[in-house]
Order: sequence, then structure tokens, then C-alpha cells
Amino acid sequence: MKKEIKNTEYTLEKIFKDAKDFLPLLGTDYIEFYVGNAKQAAHFYKTAFGFQSLAYAGLETGLKDRVSYVLKQDKIRIVLTTALNSNSPIGEHVKKHGDGVKVIALWVDDAKKAYKETIERGAKSYLEPVKESDEFGEVVKSGIFTYGETVHLFIERKNYKGDFLPGFIKWDSDYNPSSVGLKFVDHMVGNVGWGEMNTWVKWYEEVMGFVNFLSFDDKQIHTEYSALMSKVMSNGNGRIKFPLNEPAKGKKRSQIEEYLDFYESPGVQHIAIATDDIIQTVRELRTRGVEFLSAPPKEYYTAIPTRLGAHMKIMNENIDELEELAILVDADEEGYLLQIFTKPVEDRPTLFFEIIQRMGAKGFGAGNFKALFESIEREQQNRGTL
Repeated sequence: MKKEIKNTEYTLEKIFKDAKDFLPLLGTDYIEFYVGNAKQAAHFYKTAFGFQSLAYAGLETGLKDRVSYVLKQDKIRIVLTTALNSNSPIGEHVKKHGDGVKVIALWVDDAKKAYKETIERGAKSYLEPVKESDEFGEVVKSGIFTYGETVHLFIERKNYKGDFLPGFIKWDSDYNPSSVGLKFVDHMVGNVGWGEMNTWVKWYEEVMGFVNFLSFDDKQIHTEYSALMSKVMSNGNGRIKFPLNEPAKGKKRSQIEEYLDFYESPGVQHIAIATDDIIQTVRELRTRGVEFLSAPPKEYYTAIPTRLGAHMKIMNENIDELEELAILVDADEEGYLLQIFTKPVEDRPTLFFEIIQRMGAKGFGAGNFKALFESIEREQQNRGTL
């Protein structure tokens, strides 16, 4: 494990040194999904994942073409948007991709500057800077396209005191299940097509000022049947991390190929959300009906003390309990982490979620790749898509 970390030169100091943080990015503002039925999707995310009602926009607020429900849990905001007529590009997006992430909104101090800097560096415009206001103040928004039909919006809200954005009203609801302990977005993973990963790595470096601080090739990420390549991009303060995956040749079809086939373009594969107590969070999620990938074999858990080495001295979790819940464990020079992955959260085998708890580790669970992908392959086998 130490040799792998050294070879990838994975240090926070390298991130800060190499990233050209000219935006800069303050964090993830929100994630917007285009979905077939936002009202029902909102009920699912509240019931299953413990999100709370925050804001709403639709016919009642003067919109004629779409409706949006905004949900919140701690520092996480998700927006679920549905078209209200058959001519909407939102509906066309859902028709092609199924439910999926359209907008990754990034919190910035100056949305006009962020737009100017990225456009000058080669970004394709999605939204020229626009100022929106209501009785709570004003917000400046701008946006650019990234891989597939995915969009980065820059949100400047320093002069705004409302619940979400102008044009939205507070969403009061009698139904607000309790939180499951989800805290913030740790990272978001994008799947790109054959031979496209280096193109998008270069794009994030040159357009967004990110740095590629961790890389894995098909020799590291493979099973008997499939393989993929991945590179992790981060901005200068480390608050935004975007791993990018590309399929690689294998005996059978990889999870990345399956995603591209069913999403019908590059897009966001999964969202990793942090928790401070993964055991409690996963127990609660399971109780609420969230389905997770199957557990690796028992040998995986008996080998944990050897794999973690000195970190076992500070490990608080019981290995039997981790095995019971199918939670994975990995370590790097900084500490250890715990992670688990849901099954796809819709009928197309595309978008899923990762629940992650970091106990000092800054990596992405490289030691778990084989166990994770074998579990995904078991699901692909059941679907007949391997």
C-alpha cells in the first residue's frame, strides 16, 4: 500500500502546489437531477435517505415548463427537476438518460469571474452570468458544459439570505423523516467514453485549474472479467474532487461500459457522501429500504488486520459488525476509511451512491477495488449485462 501511494505522489501538499486555483471553489452548492417524476423522487430521497424539505418552484411560483423540489441534509442540497410538457429539453434529457445528474453546482465568491476565467481557457458556455434577486437578496449564476450533457454552474450567494435561490419558495411539509447522518459531498465520479479520460483530465487541468493527484490503470483496477482506468481531479483547496473513469479492455463488459450503454453518454456515475458514523448510517439506511451491494467473502474481513497494519490500533469499529453490514475498509499512510456502495437507485443500472467515513485517510479505497468490482459483477451477472 505504501509503495502505491508513493508512486502516485498522493499528498495534500502536491494538490495545493500544483493546482492553479484561479476560481477558487468554496464547495459543492447543490446537485440537480433531471427526473421523470420529481414529486415521487423527493418522497424517495426523504424516506430512504433522510433528506428534509427545503424549497420548491413550479406552477405555484410562476414556472410553466418545469417543477423543482429542493432537499437538504446537513451541508448537502439536492434538486429534483421534472418537465411539465413534452417539448421540454428536461424531458428529452430524461428520455435519453433516465433519471440522472444534470447540474453540479459549485459555490464561488465571484460567478462572473469564474465564468470569464473558464471560458477564456476553452470552456463551452452553458449560462452567461445572470443576476437573480428577491426580497432576500441577490444571487449571481453562470455555467459551463463538462463531459456528456453534464453542467457546472457557478453560484455566488454572498448577498443572499433566502432558503435556496430566488424564484423558490419555502417548502413546508408535514413529512420530514429524521436524518440518517449524511454530512456533505465527499466526491463525485464521472464515467467517460473509450479513450476520453485524458482529454477530460486535461480539460479539468486547463479550464478549471484542477490537478490530477491520483491515478489507477487497468493493471490496478481489474478482476478476472473486466477492467477500468481512473484519475482523480481536485481543485486547489481539496474541497472538490472528481474522479474520472474510462473503460478498459477485459474478457467481459465492465461496469463503466454498462453505464455508458444505459445512460447513453458520459455522465455522473456515483455520488460519495460523508458520514461520521457509517455503522449507524448504514443500519438506518438498510432499515429504510436502501439496497447495498453484496458483501465480499469472509476472507476479506479476516485479512483486515494485516491490511490495516498499525492503523488497527486506532480502529474503533468491530470487524464482525463491518462484515454483517458489508462495509469495506482500506488504509493509506494518513489513516483508514470505511465505505459502502448502494445498488443503482433507479431501474437503469446507472447512478448509485457511496457512503464513506474517513478516519484520516485521504484516498479512495484502492485496496477495495477488487472486492467492490467483483460485487458489481455479481449484480451485472444477475442483470445479464456482464
